[in-house]
Amino acid sequence: MPKDLTIYRFSFGPWNIGEGADPFGPTVRDPFTFVEKVKIAQKLGFDALQFHDDDAVPALDSLSPAEIAKQARATKQILTDNSLEAEFVAPRLWFSPRTIDGAYTANDPADRAYAVERSIKAIDIAHELGTNLMVLWLAREGTYVREAKSVPEAMQHLLEAINKMLDYDKNLRILVEPKPNEPMDQAYIPTVGHALALGCRATDPSRMGILIETAHQILAGLDPSDEMGFALSFHKLWSVHLNDQSGLKFDEDKSFGEVDLRRAFNQVRVLEENGYGRNSEYVGLDVKAMRTQRTEVSTKHLANSKETFLWLVDKVRSLNRSLRAELVKQRDYEELNRYITAHLLGVRY
Repeated sequence: MPKDLTIYRFSFGPWNIGEGADPFGPTVRDPFTFVEKVKIAQKLGFDALQFHDDDAVPALDSLSPAEIAKQARATKQILTDNSLEAEFVAPRLWFSPRTIDGAYTANDPADRAYAVERSIKAIDIAHELGTNLMVLWLAREGTYVREAKSVPEAMQHLLEAINKMLDYDKNLRILVEPKPNEPMDQAYIPTVGHALALGCRATDPSRMGILIETAHQILAGLDPSDEMGFALSFHKLWSVHLNDQSGLKFDEDKSFGEVDLRRAFNQVRVLEENGYGRNSEYVGLDVKAMRTQRTEVSTKHLANSKETFLWLVDKVRSLNRSLRAELVKQRDYEELNRYITAHLLGVRY
């Protein structure tokens, strides 16, 4: 493989090493401690961990600001001791009883105030962890029943919350992670286009960017590589969550490239050909271990996804670009299609 693969830095979240519970069954594996997960990240050659606020500071709602800062610094020390960084912090606003009706867009002003307060705490945690990136997965910003909320009012509440965050920390950069549904029946920010439009209305659009997850784009009926290219054209693709997905189901978080290799190839191609990673962006994974995996082999999904990405970088870099250009010039897209298939299969063309 080319030596300059080192331009790519990789991350995953502690939640990607799970115990195998699903909505229809209990856990099937013993949990790893946070320190054990950090050691796994180091062993597998990852560069950073992604964080929800309560991954870094458990039970933070019950802690004082001083206690939150102390715990965040302890988490940061664990990362430093293991040569890891924090990529971002995301406020986990979908678990609280106070966000049943939404967080930033809840009908109850007290619930909206809680969401903003929790987000400010997450910003403080991010500062202690040494990152200025916050991801907003707007999990419960939407409706089950259309008549329950006013969309214009909800968008105003969402913008007000975002502006309060941007005003609180002038170095903060916010990445919106769009998803069309789940857990809400219909989400208010379902696509990259919606997220970009939202960012344009913030008080400082220059600090509003995008995190694209593969599965979320598929759930929206879109091609992930096209959405990545769209965000890249605006210089707004600041992170990715690579995984795979078997069609329009729930969010499966399968290992990257394990369902549709051609789709995975094109995600890597658009990132590689457009300089993603050259400005210190991470190649983030959001993949889950199969429920059938035993504890001792329950991190293969991370190693496999990372290796598949690097294999596909090699495939992108070894493309016969002269041939591709000639086939495009001839408008012989059938032959181009055949060439790509042969290239991915390692067949002499």
